[in-house]
Amino acid sequence: MRAFKAHLRGIPPYPYKKVEAPVKLDQNESPFDLPQALKAEALRRLALLPWNRYPEIHAEALRQRLAAQVGWPEEGIVLAPGSNLLILALAAAAEEVLDVSPSFPHYAHAARVTGTPYRALPLEAGEEGFALPLEALLSAFQGGVLFLPNPHAPTGALFPEEALWALAERAKEVGGLLVVDEAYREFSGTDLSLLGRGNPHVAFLRTFSKAFSLGGIRAGYLLAASEVAQVVREVLPPFVLPAHTGAILEVVLENPGYAEAVAAHVRAERERVYAELKGHPTWRPYRSYTNFLLVRTPDASEAYGHLLSQGILVRRQDRYPGLSGCIRVTIGLKEEMDAFLKAAFEVAYA
Repeated sequence: MRAFKAHLRGIPPYPYKKVEAPVKLDQNESPFDLPQALKAEALRRLALLPWNRYPEIHAEALRQRLAAQVGWPEEGIVLAPGSNLLILALAAAAEEVLDVSPSFPHYAHAARVTGTPYRALPLEAGEEGFALPLEALLSAFQGGVLFLPNPHAPTGALFPEEALWALAERAKEVGGLLVVDEAYREFSGTDLSLLGRGNPHVAFLRTFSKAFSLGGIRAGYLLAASEVAQVVREVLPPFVLPAHTGAILEVVLENPGYAEAVAAHVRAERERVYAELKGHPTWRPYRSYTNFLLVRTPDASEAYGHLLSQGILVRRQDRYPGLSGCIRVTIGLKEEMDAFLKAAFEVAYA
């Protein structure tokens, strides 16, 4: 086939394979659906929409509402069907993509698909968790786009704010763009947007997939300087946010309080499961500020297989550098986490 660009030949697929199990703890989803009353209101509005008409070209009405809610200039907001599409647009526009390793795999995938030069620096691993290679990042960051999830996936770590301030200043010095991915911010209680107020070289990715329980809807947004947002909008196709997504988000933005209850449940269960796993004789959980726990086991294949045999699906992470033996466990409902803990301790005494 000579129709496609050479760099797309043999490109590996995104690393996910669907597996069915009664207890699904593999995709960092919310354990709760959208509250029924909000879902009913969203469906009512969907029925009133003219489905034959295109939506607003850049979701202007939603941007205005979101700008008031998050305290960010409307012209610096870009809404899209999921943060992944925004990552793809940023990678397509970038001269280079800089990353850490391990990290969210879509940063690397987006760079490879768009033919953008890509580099990743390894995190510093210690007994207590993972740290940023700050000095190496400051040296390597010479321009382009640096993606940095904070809280971090897949480790669950929360990097020091002073390190991010240093990277923000470096972005300003070299004319690059630091993109802080805050997909898990509701589970850490952090808000790093101050980094980007007055510094056009910092942008933020946020999502409705996690605490807002809308993983199946696909909706996320970018907070950036107006000139950055304009580039991203032009890379994305026009009318990118479907009308039905907009109607659902309209209801959610009018009623955002339920997300805090979701986040509170996840934080409480995360700390409970972490404390219990600390007593496991062979598994070691890492401190997390997200809606999942990274757990190092003696053998990820064995741990995954045993849990699946008990009807519990988790995500293997042992193919990533520095994560040998690791599995990732999404925080679900209390009964789901009880089932996970029971199965986890069965491994120890089998």
